[in-house]
Amino acid sequence: MVAEQGKQPKPLKGFTHIKRYWDKTHGQYAAKILPGEFYVTTHDEMIVTVLGSCISACVRDKVFGIGGMNHFMLPMGDNQAPKDPASKWSSEATRYGNFAMEALINEVLKNGGRRENLEFKVFGGGRILESTTDVGDKNIQFVRDFIRTEGLKLIAEDLGDIYPRKVHYFPVTGKVKMKKLRALHNNTVVEREKRYIDSLQGAPIAGEIDLF
Repeated sequence: MVAEQGKQPKPLKGFTHIKRYWDKTHGQYAAKILPGEFYVTTHDEMIVTVLGSCISACVRDKVFGIGGMNHFMLPMGDNQAPKDPASKWSSEATRYGNFAMEALINEVLKNGGRRENLEFKVFGGGRILESTTDVGDKNIQFVRDFIRTEGLKLIAEDLGDIYPRKVHYFPVTGKVKMKKLRALHNNTVVEREKRYIDSLQGAPIAGEIDLF
């Protein structure tokens, strides 16, 4: 039986820009994230994204049920972030895997999570772009190295292959529903990632970053 639509929970500070809606199929509110975005919640919400060569890391505190998901394209940025704290984890920074991972973890910890309780699931890195340099492979190597180097707990992954993925993540329970999009009727994911890569050719990020 599908749950009835109740009052939408208030998003945490800094996440009001994320698109949120009532998902009739799953009977709960959902937040949809795009490349360069991430979302953290303390409520029983679902987080959704569609991945091509990008990576999403799903993380939660398994004791308190606080968690979130990111969506990043490029493995590494420089060691700098914007000076303005309000824009510290802007999409200009979180387009990069190192900033995207730090931002996600820091927000979970800031909202009551504990590092020793964190568990990760990672998805994406499909070879969907025709390029001599495969972004997906680099993203996969980055996220595996990051989790290993930081001593974090990885409990599941689905990476690589040639297909885009649609991921539904439920931070309260840690459950993931993932579907490989084997029969695309259009090039929406591919074209979006190409446009996103083109948009990243901007000015370098300047300022300082507080590492967790």
